Amino acid sequence: MIHEIATITIDPARAAEFEAAVAAARPHFEAATGFVSFGLQRSIETPERYHLVVGWESVEAHMVDFRASEGFQHWRTLASPFFAAPPSVEHVSTVI
Repeated sequence: MIHEIATITIDPARAAEFEAAVAAARPHFEAATGFVSFGLQRSIETPERYHLVVGWESVEAHMVDFRASEGFQHWRTLASPFFAAPPSVEHVSTVI
């Protein structure tokens, strides 16, 4: 299993709307092939910064299967109006 970590910056005045949009998008992730887990974390020191952390069976499950799906398009439609800049995305694996 790997984790996708997407760092997302928004206007903090729209935080409640953004969080509601991510909650509405969650079922699209959960329905995806290779989906494992989902979480949204907000920075305490930098309240306009969020980390979307999604567990996937593999990088390919995220980058190929999910990104080519209708679910990804729904996610982007719901969340992208809140992005102050394009999200930064990386994949990590647990080593210890």
